[in-house]
Amino acid sequence: MATTFVGRRVGASVVPVTRRPLRLPLPLLVIWWLVRFVIRALVIMARSPFALFLVTLAVLGLVAEQWYGLAGVMAGYCWLTAALLGVWFWFPPFGKFLRARWRRRWTYAYKWPATMDFAGLNRTRKDGRQYAPVLGKVTCSATVDVVRARMLAGQVVEDWSKVSGRLCQTFGAIDCRVRSIPGRPHDVELAFLIHDPLVETVTPCNATDDLTALPVAMTEAGDWYKLNLIGTHILLVGATRRGKSSGLWAILNQLRSNISDGTAQVWVLDPKGGMEMAFGAAMFARFVYGDTDASVAYELDFALALEDAVLVMRERQSALRGVVRVHVPTPADPLIVIVIDELAALTHYVNDRDAKRRIGNALSLLQSQGAAVGVTVLAAVQDPRKDTVPDRGLYPTRVLFGVTEADDVDMVLGKGARDRGARADQIPESLPGVAFVQVDGIAEPVRVRFALVTDDYIRQHLARPLAVLSAQPDEVAA
Repeated sequence: MATTFVGRRVGASVVPVTRRPLRLPLPLLVIWWLVRFVIRALVIMARSPFALFLVTLAVLGLVAEQWYGLAGVMAGYCWLTAALLGVWFWFPPFGKFLRARWRRRWTYAYKWPATMDFAGLNRTRKDGRQYAPVLGKVTCSATVDVVRARMLAGQVVEDWSKVSGRLCQTFGAIDCRVRSIPGRPHDVELAFLIHDPLVETVTPCNATDDLTALPVAMTEAGDWYKLNLIGTHILLVGATRRGKSSGLWAILNQLRSNISDGTAQVWVLDPKGGMEMAFGAAMFARFVYGDTDASVAYELDFALALEDAVLVMRERQSALRGVVRVHVPTPADPLIVIVIDELAALTHYVNDRDAKRRIGNALSLLQSQGAAVGVTVLAAVQDPRKDTVPDRGLYPTRVLFGVTEADDVDMVLGKGARDRGARADQIPESLPGVAFVQVDGIAEPVRVRFALVTDDYIRQHLARPLAVLSAQPDEVAA
């Protein structure tokens, strides 16, 4: 009769098994170490063209030493070094390629595993497996390293934006901005600022007549940032003495050719009594700064100017109906740029209720309908809050200079802009004119420094009759 045992089942104990190490004689062990070293060296050379180049150069030097001697080989090396340096300076793409290869290997790849772990971008599964983002292509300019990486499943660009400061500190960069890559949702692009070229003052360049690409500012890559004035409105925001005037005058400076040939007109509204913009009055088709003799008329003057612009807008809407969808400037029908210095003085700090209502209505109509018919609003303001700039969303192009509060960044440039690197609240007062430009349809803002247009420059090049405004600075000076 079978016996049944009732009780708790106990698993069999695991018997530890230890492998006895293989003991080799010392000569064989040394040979094994040498073979492994040679194999690893060959793998490294196969993966690195630079290492293969150095080994090939050394072998050729040993062979050449049999015919030319040590002195001849050293002379050959000197000539080769001089040739490489010449190619480096005279052929910049080759120098950028070598720099990118070097920094990818010894700056980013070397620190990548630990950086991903300490920054919290790695992911560990329950079974103990750890997954890390993959380092991709690295491209370098004289000032910026652009690093691409493949994100892990479930990660988004915002995850990298939150740790951009840690990445910046680890790789020894001045700043780090995180950007998405159009058409590549699995990848992220990190722009590390290595050397800041914007610490130097930017000199205005010669005027152009292309209203879609006005070179008004310098980018971190050392190129001109070209601003579009067709079919858009532009809002400039910044604290006092942070460079809003530089932005306004840099744009006006580039309009010289268009003003001279009649394809552009500038209407200036200066609520500061004309103090800021009076130097360039010769180039303005209309200059409104208020009537100081009558307190009521002082504010109504601005309302009348904006209402006149609305009339022009409606006339063009009737003329262009069924003809074109976007106005093309001509001397008979020019682009009208309405420049408002200190927008808050017209939208918030207005005593006369009737004037305030008329100004608000006219501005709203221009901002919502004027861009398509060639009436562009270019406004500057210090406080970007809704009660000061009620129609902030109607400015497709927004320029943010230095501000005092971090909340102003997301308020002007959009939610998450500060996390992606647009830290305008950290722009020092010693760098006036440095700003972030955000254009609707482009996810990431661009850091630039606007050209400095001084009072002397305005007197010499802009405070002249319209007939000479199209001349370049050297010609006008002569």
